[in-house]
Amino acid sequence: MAAVPAPPLATIAAAIRRERERVGVSLTELARRAGIAKSTLSQLESGVGNPSVETLWALGVALDVPFSRLVEPPSPTVRVVRAGEGPRIRSEHADFAGTLLSAGSTHARRDVYLLELEPGAVRKAEAHTPRSIEHVVVGAGRMRVGPESDPVELGPGDYATFPGDAPHRYEALAPGTFAVLVMEHP
Repeated sequence: MAAVPAPPLATIAAAIRRERERVGVSLTELARRAGIAKSTLSQLESGVGNPSVETLWALGVALDVPFSRLVEPPSPTVRVVRAGEGPRIRSEHADFAGTLLSAGSTHARRDVYLLELEPGAVRKAEAHTPRSIEHVVVGAGRMRVGPESDPVELGPGDYATFPGDAPHRYEALAPGTFAVLVMEHP
């Protein structure tokens, strides 16, 4: 895989602080709810550190906001994301990277991601916000995706949808696998 640019730390720091204040919780309480160390949360709010996708998802769930609200800056009217650009976050546990392509507006809570996966470790995802739904279309390669209890195998052009509010997985079965993920949040 190509070199991965650093996550948008200033955007993440401002978003975590903004959302924490919106909910009205302390650093200590948010860290407890997300299951992360208070020092880690403090560093993230200060714009330092290297947050993993797992840490950011945990914070999103604890704040009851989509992942995208923590990583994407406000967007202009016309927005283009060139191949290899965009806020790209890597997993700690698998050769998995997600690039946010489009975040839902206040009227449509949906996010669009480009996923890049390589065979090896499985990316296991915890449950997201209640009633969230995931839609996956494979662009190249093969992958196993879906709820931990009932994953399905997909190839190029195949589509699957499943609940995002239960533990689920993403697993590349071929090198160079990529897919588009659309997440809906109520």
